Amino acid sequence: MLTDPLPPKHQLLQACRGDLSVDHPLLRLARELSDLHDQRLYAARETLADRRHIDQIDVQRARLVRDIDRWVTLQLPPSHGAAYIHTETVGAVVDRLAQLTACAFAALASASQWELGDAWEQLAELAVGYDDLAAEVCAGRRRLPGGP
Repeated sequence: MLTDPLPPKHQLLQACRGDLSVDHPLLRLARELSDLHDQRLYAARETLADRRHIDQIDVQRARLVRDIDRWVTLQLPPSHGAAYIHTETVGAVVDRLAQLTACAFAALASASQWELGDAWEQLAELAVGYDDLAAEVCAGRRRLPGGP
């Protein structure tokens, strides 16, 4: 078990943009999710014939989310009996972070100031939420759906 199994938000956000300067299983999976979200954004702008490609991307995303959740379950200590349950798994949160990262960077090129600001604000808020969740599950004060 790692001493600090869940990486901090700044490393997770860096991984979502391709910087894997820290070798960590969750960061590698986050990078893959981010790549898939980039592909999904590009495919969504194309013709309807790409619907199959989007479906394939979503299947790959679901597999990566499951892989993150399985890895996290093996790394975390058991939660306290009175720990509150979180509404999402870590894999689901990382998938949304990867999605918002892809959208925020896409907005740099094509969005209005309002859309750009909204995209970055949503990303920042979720990153803070991830850090809070990571601290709570590592301390055993919060438990994850489907976990011990």
